[in-house]
Amino acid sequence: MLINTVKEFLEDWNNGASKLPKKFEDFLDLDIYAFGINEQSQSLAEAVSLKGYIDDFTSEEEHNGQPIIKLENLATNKNDFIVINCVLNAKPRTAIKRLESVGIKNFFNYSELNKAYKEISLPEFVEQTRSSLLNRGSEWVELYDRLNDNASRKVLKDVLRYRVSGDPSLLSEYDFRPKDQYFEDFMEYSEEVFVDAGGFTGDTTEEFCLRYPDYKKVYLFEPNPNNLKLAKERLTNFSDIEFIEKGVSDTETVLRFFEDGSASIVSDNGDISIPVVPIDSAIKSEISLIKMDLEGWESHALKGAEKHILEDHPKLAIAVYHHPNDFLDLSKQILNIRDDYDIYLRHYTESWIETIMYFKPKS
Repeated sequence: MLINTVKEFLEDWNNGASKLPKKFEDFLDLDIYAFGINEQSQSLAEAVSLKGYIDDFTSEEEHNGQPIIKLENLATNKNDFIVINCVLNAKPRTAIKRLESVGIKNFFNYSELNKAYKEISLPEFVEQTRSSLLNRGSEWVELYDRLNDNASRKVLKDVLRYRVSGDPSLLSEYDFRPKDQYFEDFMEYSEEVFVDAGGFTGDTTEEFCLRYPDYKKVYLFEPNPNNLKLAKERLTNFSDIEFIEKGVSDTETVLRFFEDGSASIVSDNGDISIPVVPIDSAIKSEISLIKMDLEGWESHALKGAEKHILEDHPKLAIAVYHHPNDFLDLSKQILNIRDDYDIYLRHYTESWIETIMYFKPKS
């Protein structure tokens, strides 16, 4: 049912009407601006000759030899060009509202180009999701059936529809709400021993401590010394927090690490080296809650926490959005350690990022 629903949706979506020129050659004749400087605008620039880029968040004046224009400056001439919204990360609907707020009407989402022209490359997350559904359809159905409530099943269907199309209108019910991420009433947090795996500058731990002041202890793992310093400053008024200047993995070693703010990632091409340690080795006492958002490194970190999961049966809040197969593989990995979990799914942005899978011990 799930796979047929998504396939039928994608077929209908692809056959939907478009206001773009029918012929790609006619589209090339238009004056085209890309809204945002990112992977999608780069793909667009490889297929068409852009007049420029719109970006209010850079001090640079040109990109790839084309001018970078502030939105308010472009808005003074509204009718002799079109804008392609290339914002697909976190807030694509907010980007649309910004275009509308200055009176720009001639704009299209990047997904509309994908629908109209085979010459425009699909976003990577769209290609990956379509491939995963094609090759692992029965596993997606199994996951859907295993989810614990209708809200979780709706989230999965909505997120999949977005991930196979890239159309931001399909997530119109979902807002960017990072402060709510990891914190859901159905998890019934109380007197927790909390492991913040990927603590960054302490924002999640701060929210946890404010929401659940009866917590017993927090272990915050963060390998970047500058981030850890900021976390300690942020959390100076909270007690019983142990700061561990390491990343988490399945073995104690040193890994290359690419620094990119909250999206920093383990990578062979990383610009620094960081120490990593298994949670099982770093924490010997009982824990009751683990949160992980490790930019695709979650499987390694979970392997390094198997003993705690098996023996302590902690609540888990795990990011599963980095690759569509994470939905399948991470849930299987956890259930292979212990099968006695109820599974929930919630989503926290206007786009494909920040989907969290919750594992609550069965009572």
